[in-house]
Amino acid sequence: MTGQRDRWAELTGGQAGEEYARRFARLAASGHDVHGEATFCTALLKPGARVLDAGCGTGRIAIRLAELGHHCTGVDVDASMLAVAHREAPAQDWLLGDLARLDTLGLDTDFDLVLAAGNVIPLLAPGTGPAVVGQLAAVLRPGGLLVTGMGLDAAHLPLEEAPVTLAEFDEWCARAGLTLRQRYATWSGDPYSDGGYAVSVHTSAAV
Repeated sequence: MTGQRDRWAELTGGQAGEEYARRFARLAASGHDVHGEATFCTALLKPGARVLDAGCGTGRIAIRLAELGHHCTGVDVDASMLAVAHREAPAQDWLLGDLARLDTLGLDTDFDLVLAAGNVIPLLAPGTGPAVVGQLAAVLRPGGLLVTGMGLDAAHLPLEEAPVTLAEFDEWCARAGLTLRQRYATWSGDPYSDGGYAVSVHTSAAV
């Protein structure tokens, strides 16, 4: 661990797993599409791709990606969230770990796509963003994709203000050898202009 609590832990005390799962269950029951992120990622992937869900939470996205035929590993620092993921999909790979120390988990380095959805980046421990992006880039195969979704203002975050701008995030990615390929305003692929939420696709250099 980094020794500093991430913003998610500060907000939830690390006990949000069951309530988070109930929230999405209610959304699904009311007819909402709760699989937008998985659909988005699948459109970028070949069948049977290897995906790392970084900050996987209760496993909602990773489980759906597995149902769509991909090989998914989930990592999260919140044990209460991972407990739900283990219960819902016990055969999948779920790892408890800090994204800033991803290299201590023994992961392979040939993932086709690394996903950090659900405001993972803004909710990291302060000051760890560049290190986390570097760790995520390091497990991508050449030409692999880093896909992120994050709020950029208080309306799209459980915070009073956004702790990171897109310019800062793109700089972290560039330092990690990643290049911006596409950016959208939603997981449905709406064009991004200058809104409060961004879905970004960065690619690692191909050999």
